[in-house]
Amino acid sequence: MKTKYIVAGVVIAAFVVFGAVSFMQNNIAYVSAKTAEKTNRTVQVKGSWVKSMQSYYDPNTNTFHFYMMDDNKTILPVVLAGAKPNNFEIANDIVAKGRYEDGAFQASEVLTKCPSKYQSKTGPQASNQSSSSSLN
Repeated sequence: MKTKYIVAGVVIAAFVVFGAVSFMQNNIAYVSAKTAEKTNRTVQVKGSWVKSMQSYYDPNTNTFHFYMMDDNKTILPVVLAGAKPNNFEIANDIVAKGRYEDGAFQASEVLTKCPSKYQSKTGPQASNQSSSSSLN
């Protein structure tokens, strides 16, 4: 009878340890470009693509090279493992996930935030004014 409890306790402890390790690996902090340069951990940097600086895809290494500017206006060279993400050209913001090595941010993933197709071109004020004037 005691053996069952010991085995159950070990299984539960293993699940708790596995869950904690998984959580710590997936819990990646958002940092500035300067902080990303100084840390050895995998981090996320939010910013925007610097369109005026060179970006290119290197088919020999299967990497996409570009520059991004974080919210503090710091420019960061980024090397993404893989091709250019979808909707990259129209993205308002990008988030690069990776770590800084060899003079560039080595991104394993880049997420894009694109403008909403439901966003009003004239703004919310225009629709409110037209509806209030028709009531008078």
